Amino acid sequence: MDVYQIVTDKIINLLESGVVPWRRPWTSTGLPRNLVSKKPYRGVNVFLLSASKYVSPFWLTMRQANELGGHIRKGEESTAIVFWKIDDVKQRAEDLDTEETEQKTRRRFLLRFYRVWNLEQCELPQSFLDKLPKMETHQHDPIETVEKIIAGMPNPPEIVRGGSKAFYSPLTDRITLPPRELFISAEEEAATTTHELVHSSGSHKRLAREGICEAAPFGSPVYSKEELTAEFGAAYLCAEAGISNAVIHNQAAYVAGWLKKLRDDRKLLIHAAAQAQHAVDYILNRRPCGQ
Repeated sequence: MDVYQIVTDKIINLLESGVVPWRRPWTSTGLPRNLVSKKPYRGVNVFLLSASKYVSPFWLTMRQANELGGHIRKGEESTAIVFWKIDDVKQRAEDLDTEETEQKTRRRFLLRFYRVWNLEQCELPQSFLDKLPKMETHQHDPIETVEKIIAGMPNPPEIVRGGSKAFYSPLTDRITLPPRELFISAEEEAATTTHELVHSSGSHKRLAREGICEAAPFGSPVYSKEELTAEFGAAYLCAEAGISNAVIHNQAAYVAGWLKKLRDDRKLLIHAAAQAQHAVDYILNRRPCGQ
């Protein structure tokens, strides 16, 4: 029995016995929020700010930075966010085709934007910074076997660090990971990195997998199958690196979460596992058996 089958069987056994709720394996920085008011941003602004390369969740305007006795660093680019301005418009009743003569007021909502900067783009008094909540960090060294897997991948994607999200962008062929110190352990960092590596293997310039090459809405069968594939692939790569036992419960729980979205269609396990094996063979530059 090969390592792929061993890991697949482990995950299936964990699924059948019940698994722990999956959690993100790095320290959360929370929702983007204003540095002064501490109020979280809402609506589309959450996505606009969360997509940045910065780890800090705090944002502020230039005026706020100046009022705090600091400034925005020279050359730093702002991020535009939006808000609705309420404009009271008075109209004569005759303009509304009524017999009344008094004026009526109606409310008009106007979409406006303003610019903010992340805390990491500012110079602020240390006395103010000392009062901010400290972010939990962890110190650990990368795992050598995992680093070799990453370095040995043929035609690899670019890997950058920044922000508080892990994702692969087919458009730029780039993997973005949170800073190393935010991960709770080296093993969980490796599991996250290999998950995104498997996603990248589906690029049109590599294996041209449907879940990466075609637009698929979040939670759709195609999207969900791609997530299953990436997590199975990560489990296989972690087994290759000798760290499977440290992360297998989280991996099984992540798989369980996506299966639930697909109404527990366990047949997808077999299809996703096969795609994952193909992806891992590519990443390891290994010819599948029989070829």
